[in-house]
Amino acid sequence: MTQDFYCEEVLSGKTPVEKVMETENVLTYYHTKPSYPVHIVAFPKKHIDSFIALKEEDHDLLMELLEVIRKVAAQVTEEYGSCRVITNLGDYQDSKHLHFHIIHGKTLI
Repeated sequence: MTQDFYCEEVLSGKTPVEKVMETENVLTYYHTKPSYPVHIVAFPKKHIDSFIALKEEDHDLLMELLEVIRKVAAQVTEEYGSCRVITNLGDYQDSKHLHFHIIHGKTLI
């Protein structure tokens, strides 16, 4: 796997995705290899390594990202009754670009 799938593959257009919601600074899409029946990824278009790499100057971007995640999570919850919002750090984080998973259902794998 690439170190930054989101910049190298998604934003470059090398890997086409089915978008859920997009703003000037944030993209959400259905995961290309879902682990759950509903598996949406949300990430900032600006490269930030991870949640713990956020800096004070990223405040407005983080607020925009969280607002988009809130809207998508509300849609998933309305449609399916529940969802989870998670992010991974360290060895759990395959792609070294801040991203969140909005998921519903039991793992497919």
